[in-house]
Amino acid sequence: MSTVERDRVAVDTTGASLVADVRHFLLQSPRQLPSRGLYDTLGSSLFDAICHLPWYPVTRAERRLIAAHRTEILEGAGAPDRLIELGCGNGDKLLLLLGPAGTFAEHMVRRIDLVDVSSLALATAARAVGDDRDVVVVTHQQRYEDGAASAAASRLPGERFALLFLGSNIGNFDPPGAQTFLDTLHDTLIPGDCLVIGADLVKPEHELLLAYDDPLGVTAAFNRNLLIRLNREMGGTFDITTFDHRAAWNASESRIEMHLVSRKAQHVDIPAAGLSFDLRAGETIWTESSYKYDPSTFNEMLRRSGFEPTQHWIDREGQFLLAVASVK
Repeated sequence: MSTVERDRVAVDTTGASLVADVRHFLLQSPRQLPSRGLYDTLGSSLFDAICHLPWYPVTRAERRLIAAHRTEILEGAGAPDRLIELGCGNGDKLLLLLGPAGTFAEHMVRRIDLVDVSSLALATAARAVGDDRDVVVVTHQQRYEDGAASAAASRLPGERFALLFLGSNIGNFDPPGAQTFLDTLHDTLIPGDCLVIGADLVKPEHELLLAYDDPLGVTAAFNRNLLIRLNREMGGTFDITTFDHRAAWNASESRIEMHLVSRKAQHVDIPAAGLSFDLRAGETIWTESSYKYDPSTFNEMLRRSGFEPTQHWIDREGQFLLAVASVK
């Protein structure tokens, strides 16, 4: 068994920046909250549970694609020296991509950088990925862009990077934000590097609504947990029991929206964010958007940011797209 060096980078910029984001977004009209705040320890566990629900097929579709095309993905990525995964979660998709430990050396990956805002996710992924592999695992508890920049700052001469952005996380950005984000990733990389990225595809409305408002109420708990977090970490006074979860398909914008709806008028204080405001009965707080794509629109977006899609795969049910794009 190989000894794995785990260099846990003690950079946590999520606390202060989350407070600033909460203040900024709750002052918008309509009121909003940053979706990254959903992923504290409990939120990460709830999201893992969502991925196992029969009404949320995205993760299973992506896993099937990775398992079926693992070798093609790594070869299409140019047998990279470094893998950087943004939003690594528990590391299960990266494990699928790497394959059994005995076959790991043939791909010549010497270091893996894991980026996530959740300390639990990072710890879980680092253990899973590092076990039985002679590879350096470095964790960055940062937002996507900051983590990618931190990883790129330690590039050695001649190293080739493969940047992984899986799980349809690109859908959490609005279209201008997604384009800007891809621009930023492109600027982090150099010719010879590549991006491996997933995107959730447009599908019938009833399927989308079940995926984001499941009959067991797991997604509702995941959404409400954001308010629990604000109460716990920032001294918030949200009355959690009076909020309903609402998912809606916005066809004109090609996105699912998640909202928290206050059933009663209430006054809310969030001392850490310097906020004090009143919510009307029926007023919503918009907590997440998840944009859905068609393949041609998605590939064109990659090209506008300077990437060249070289390969892509769509699962047989048409749920999910996985693409490899080189840096021009």
